[in-house]
Amino acid sequence: MSSPLLFPPPLKPGDTLEIIAPSGALKEYSALEAGVKIWQERGYQIALSDAWRQRYGYLAGSDLQRSQALLEAWQGGAQGVLCARGGYGGARLLEGWTWPNLPPKWLIGFSDITSLLWSLATQGLGGVHGPVLTTLAQEPDWSKQRLFDCVEGRPLAPLQGKGWGGGKGTGRLLPANLTVATHLLATPLEPNLEGVILALEDVAEAPYRLDRMLTQWRLSGRLEGVGGIALGRFSRCEGNPETWTVGEMLRDRLGDLPCPIVADLPFGHDGPNAALPVGALVDLDGERGILSFPS
Repeated sequence: MSSPLLFPPPLKPGDTLEIIAPSGALKEYSALEAGVKIWQERGYQIALSDAWRQRYGYLAGSDLQRSQALLEAWQGGAQGVLCARGGYGGARLLEGWTWPNLPPKWLIGFSDITSLLWSLATQGLGGVHGPVLTTLAQEPDWSKQRLFDCVEGRPLAPLQGKGWGGGKGTGRLLPANLTVATHLLATPLEPNLEGVILALEDVAEAPYRLDRMLTQWRLSGRLEGVGGIALGRFSRCEGNPETWTVGEMLRDRLGDLPCPIVADLPFGHDGPNAALPVGALVDLDGERGILSFPS
């Protein structure tokens, strides 16, 4: 992914943002309302259709209902699309899916929304790996401001983590939930990984399961050409205390790669989830532990 991705024009207060629920069925109604209020207080108009009220098993409506809602949001007059929540189901929408040939608009979400963000990346379009509506109110003030900075066209501050070495690298940023991304490998939704700075996070996966995923990445050769790895939060991922911690497992599976690696960056579940622009050119310093966003 050496070529720059196309980002939409910066948002501005007064623009319209449309809500979709492309994955799991919505349960956190008060959290959704709190997230909507934050965008409204910023000056944005929020369009909320009845589509998110649908339920189909553990999904927010059938695949047809959810894909139709995504299509209508993408074709409509809104300048951005806000994902209500993650969960599971986004990839189900993308079997046979074609993005309309229209000017891009902002798509914001994380976790299961990885599937939509990666699909956009394969079309040369950028998005934002950042808080969904049901998690936005839990973000600290600096993280909320960072999200607004990201979509409103202001420079982003660097993020500080812990350097694992490997020198320095520059590449296009490709954030993802590890579990979701693993299931996109070898499908049409997998972007070109050559030279990317891969930013990974996950939640509620035992270390041995994460080990199994990363081993698949290694066996498939997908980690051989990456320009660096930025690790966010792996929350609720601790296993048997008599074996490896999740941090020890990550070191074992990734520490020998010939690229810069930075861990403990402030993005992911269950804590600050710093907005990350998908496809932006970034610098990763594996010695100082810094992920920076040159303007």
